[in-house]
Amino acid sequence: MHQTTELVHELAEKYGRSRENLLPILQGVVEKERYLSEGSMINIARELDLSAAEVYGTATFYSFLEYKKMGQFVIRVCKTITCSMKGKNQILLTIQDMLKIGVGETTQDKKFSLLETNCLGWCHKAPAMLINDEIYTELTPEKVREILSDYMKK
Repeated sequence: MHQTTELVHELAEKYGRSRENLLPILQGVVEKERYLSEGSMINIARELDLSAAEVYGTATFYSFLEYKKMGQFVIRVCKTITCSMKGKNQILLTIQDMLKIGVGETTQDKKFSLLETNCLGWCHKAPAMLINDEIYTELTPEKVREILSDYMKK
């Protein structure tokens, strides 16, 4: 908790304490801690003199600001109509089958979390997924198995 307080304070010093600086501060916490805990959101609210509800509302609005502890590798599968038409469901089923988790779940070893997300900006090379900051496009079940096998070795 103490580390989170310091981190929030440092981010507020860096970006400023006005309402429009909330998003970069939230992103800074996620970058360092991998998610937004209840405690970190309360610290941000105190630091910026905002209500906890306002901080929580902003955090939950954006799909890339996790408010649950995530695995080491967060897999985000694009759920746009383009990805769906190009085989997103087979991609999702392949991942679920390999990792034995559903959407919104994390593997028991805390290595992988699986999420569906709105547009990743790669519709022209659908279907697409993001693993942490790495984009993968034109996916097939075989390609996904290969990619995940590599991550499993890490």
